[in-house]
Amino acid sequence: MEQTLYMKLTENNIAPYAILSGDPGRVELLKQWLDDIEEISINREFVTYRGNYKGVPILLSSTGIGGPSAAIAIEEMHTAGVQVAVRLGTVMSINDHLGYYYVPRASYRKDGTSDSYIDPSYPAVADPDLVRLMSESVIENGRSLDNGIIYSTQAYYRDMKESKLTRAMNTSISTCISKLKKLNISGMDMETSTLLTLGNLMGVKTCSVTLATVTENCSSSLEDKERLQEEKLLGKIVLEGLAKLDKEMNSNDRMSTK
Repeated sequence: MEQTLYMKLTENNIAPYAILSGDPGRVELLKQWLDDIEEISINREFVTYRGNYKGVPILLSSTGIGGPSAAIAIEEMHTAGVQVAVRLGTVMSINDHLGYYYVPRASYRKDGTSDSYIDPSYPAVADPDLVRLMSESVIENGRSLDNGIIYSTQAYYRDMKESKLTRAMNTSISTCISKLKKLNISGMDMETSTLLTLGNLMGVKTCSVTLATVTENCSSSLEDKERLQEEKLLGKIVLEGLAKLDKEMNSNDRMSTK
């Protein structure tokens, strides 16, 4: 196959397991967990590496902020042959769970991008095996877990943080968040719905594992030092979860051939 347009992926430089993270800087931090690092491409918001974690091949790439670029990433990964894709990043807690690790079982689709692919009634749900294994990894590393539903928005400076414009337009973030609380929504981001929806359409196992670094309207946040430490641990948690999944999948393959 020809290499993909933006990430320069082919069936020869791909891995079956992929981690997507919005921030290119976070990708540079996370690649410290990998062995045999190979730079695949650095193009626009997409900084992409391949490596191994405990012998498991991993593709690691940044996607930038929001659903449109996340969709480009998962589309190109799917084209090249990725089987499992996990979003690793941050989330806004709206249930006072600052510092918790969120592994949502589903997402409320307001990302916009997924609507371009399928009717809004189509559910955005995470792969249950990934949710189970990532949740186990969070607990094993001594961190607090939230498996609630995530709301994915397409407008940061409308739903997540007030701005000069939203104040001038009398747009109430508190009204939006109050509504979400009544629906038992745990947190808010901008990518999870896109990943889960497209993953299900593609037959790619997907889930989201995020750290709650801020609370509603960014009213409180983790200190920089703590955030850096927790984001590094977040990488380990996701990689451990993928290593467990690889072990289970290989075990199931062996069982099916007996």
